[in-house]
Amino acid sequence: MFLRDDDVIVLDFLSGGHATGRREPIAQVIGKKYFSLLEVVVKKDIAVKYGDRLYIGQDKREKVDHIKKRINTRDLTTFAKSELPFVIEKLVSENEEKFVDFFNKAAPLSTRMHQLELLPGFGKKHMWDIIKERKLGAFKSFDDLKKRVHLLPDPKNAIIKRIQEELENENERYRLFVAGPTRRY
Repeated sequence: MFLRDDDVIVLDFLSGGHATGRREPIAQVIGKKYFSLLEVVVKKDIAVKYGDRLYIGQDKREKVDHIKKRINTRDLTTFAKSELPFVIEKLVSENEEKFVDFFNKAAPLSTRMHQLELLPGFGKKHMWDIIKERKLGAFKSFDDLKKRVHLLPDPKNAIIKRIQEELENENERYRLFVAGPTRRY
């Protein structure tokens, strides 16, 4: 099963492309659902800017000619790197229900490791507290989670940090939120 993003957010736009290589307008983008980092070639005479949302799915694309390649954080421009944390935070905020649902459904990875333990700042104690609380009822928001689980690190911030870790580490064994580097576009 391929994890493909249909909608992306522009991190940076290079109207003349990279200094080396073909002179085609390139946008560095991040997927809204699976956080795929890609370079896309923008159609001729179309300009996009940071923060624009673009469609890259299988249907007719209005602004994107084609997907050039998957990239990693090292390939991002300086501007794109500086804006990446803000875009990730915005995507997590816009999809709070999806990420809160992660806490409601997280499961063991093995007999010794649980998905919740992969979040920065979360250990076995937090894991057991979350599991105990979710048996009493599903979490409804990040605030609900913080209220019900004593001394819990900020769950929204932990998810943002985990997404950044998965983007930066191509060899990450367990991926909770980011599509792996082996997926082709």
